[in-house]
Amino acid sequence: MKKIKIVGATALLSVLLTGSAVAQIGKPFIHDPSTIVECDGKYYTFGTGGGGLISEDGWTWNSGAVRPGGGAAPDAIKIGDRYLVVYGSTGGGLGGGHDGKLNTMWNKTLDPKSPDFKFTESVVVASSANMEDCDAIDPGLLLDPTDGRLWMSYGTYFGFIRLVELDPKTGKRVEGNKEINIAIDCEASDLMYRDGWYYLLGTHGTCCDGANSTYNIVVGRSRKVTGPYIDNMGRDMLEGGGKMVVAAGGRVTGPGHFGRFIVADGVEKMSCHYEADLDQSGRSVLAIRPLLWKNGWPVAGDNFKEGTYEIESERRGYALELVVDFVRMAGGMRGFGRNTDEPIKPVASQELADVIKTWPTGNTGVRIGDYMFRPHQKWTITAVPEAGGYIGGPYYKIVIAGTERALAATADAEVITVPTFTGAPEQLWRIDQLTDGTYRIMPKVVPNSNEKLALVSSGDSTPTLAPFNMNSDNSKWNFKAH
Repeated sequence: MKKIKIVGATALLSVLLTGSAVAQIGKPFIHDPSTIVECDGKYYTFGTGGGGLISEDGWTWNSGAVRPGGGAAPDAIKIGDRYLVVYGSTGGGLGGGHDGKLNTMWNKTLDPKSPDFKFTESVVVASSANMEDCDAIDPGLLLDPTDGRLWMSYGTYFGFIRLVELDPKTGKRVEGNKEINIAIDCEASDLMYRDGWYYLLGTHGTCCDGANSTYNIVVGRSRKVTGPYIDNMGRDMLEGGGKMVVAAGGRVTGPGHFGRFIVADGVEKMSCHYEADLDQSGRSVLAIRPLLWKNGWPVAGDNFKEGTYEIESERRGYALELVVDFVRMAGGMRGFGRNTDEPIKPVASQELADVIKTWPTGNTGVRIGDYMFRPHQKWTITAVPEAGGYIGGPYYKIVIAGTERALAATADAEVITVPTFTGAPEQLWRIDQLTDGTYRIMPKVVPNSNEKLALVSSGDSTPTLAPFNMNSDNSKWNFKAH
């Protein structure tokens, strides 16, 4: 297996995976990140100041993205075969005032090493002057999937959040379009559409104060892109409403600048920055977390954390287990006339040492069965730092607790366990939290195949590998720590 050198990755993963929220690894240092955009197999995000980050796999991020114009708080979107970038020059109190401009520009690629890399001249699409009741800064873009219209929200705490329409072919403001006020008491806004609703995400609280920043992300929704945007309690965002999406947690604080990235049906990610990651010198860092939907509202999920779990099928609630003979515990049936006054004594749980000598030593199958908290049903899941990752997470090994017996994909698109984890790609697993809170489990590679398959329950007792189906509980799993 190819080794990937990541300085400090093992120690950093240990910190990240045990906290309640995680940042990316590498050098993910950025402020005001744009929505993540994929270009030619790489991932890009741009930040305040003109630079940005690039990732080969969506997990390890380093500097290298290029955006001319300087300024602050860009956003980016792919339209057709081109990329549109918008950013603010001054504004938001930068340079001592509230004068600002929002500028758009195009590029055929985001790869600065490509011969096609060349940004067009920027075009001003919105502005603010003097003590106008809106700052032209912090833009967010939405290409409406229902009609192809392009919208941009912008603004800060100093006045209103506003909405204008842009031309998706030119990036210019639609002629005659007048801005609409849609929110107050927030900044760094973004828009998204889902299931007939438009969502306005705003960053609430204070920024730019490191560990003392109180940034958090709130949301309202509307049936029309122009609003009104109402929260879960019926409050208009023009009156300060907003339902919480994500706040500080663990050792990171100040989440702001929301972005949405759809990986696949049922697999969505949200990006943001944390104003301060206390485990990375209190620096502002990029974060990617699962995006969940609960009762029609977006909420930040939690990246998977290492541990020992029951892997439970959503299909029926049975557990993934090693195919071994069931070893009975001592004691037999209790009750049925037994003396109820006899001393109460705890019964020891069955341990690995009690049963492992009865297990086969070679490759061994897996099945799904009633969970009995037995050793053949307990799986330890840990990150493999040198194996790289995918957007929002590292690859994991899944082994029977207390052993190196590892879950693996086969060339027949089945699942088995092998006696020892070797780091082979078919022994590496991707774990994504789905929009409903359950999980998708996928091997990094199915041997001799280019198919992207997931662990599924083809019957109550039969696990296999097959295409993921978000509409089927066969494809969904839960992790329970007992």
